[in-house]
Amino acid sequence: MDFIWRAKLARLVAGCIPSEVLDLATGSGDLALAIKKTCPAARITAADFCLPMLEQARLKGVESLVQADGLALPFSDGSFDVLTVAFGLRNMADWKAAILEMNRVLRPGGVLFILDFSLPEWQPLLSFYRLYLHHVLPRLAHWATQRKEAYEYLGGSIETFPSGRKMNALLEECGFSCEAPRPLTLGVVSIYQARRRG
Repeated sequence: MDFIWRAKLARLVAGCIPSEVLDLATGSGDLALAIKKTCPAARITAADFCLPMLEQARLKGVESLVQADGLALPFSDGSFDVLTVAFGLRNMADWKAAILEMNRVLRPGGVLFILDFSLPEWQPLLSFYRLYLHHVLPRLAHWATQRKEAYEYLGGSIETFPSGRKMNALLEECGFSCEAPRPLTLGVVSIYQARRRG
């Protein structure tokens, strides 16, 4: 499903007709590559804190790679007209500080896209999803990968991460004007689109 979600985000990025894009927390570069397909004329910079992940991105063909901390980006103010972060903001130590840093490196009017896990708003589905997230998924993951603890972390991090209107409120507080959140796959993932004010 993550390739479908990233492809949807890449199409939204293409609608902005960007010239300079920063894909933050790029990991192995899947989103950067998807954006390059939909925006062949844009310069895509892919940044991540983890050097081994950047090496994986390089092996996949991502060209412009930068090792960077999302809380202290090594870019000048107003360097990009689009910034994307997929499944990365949730793992940063300070969400507000990271979003303010994203605001800083975006040009006025630049667009921020966040793709991350969220909680479904429909109560019966939310109850089932929480059962799956905290009890079924960790057991399946332990059986398949022998890394149950990573999936136990996933459930806790999704529960505490702001989603829906809470995420939009945080973005507004950090100097962005927001569109309505776009829930995907029954709301277990959402895309947030926000424009830098000023």
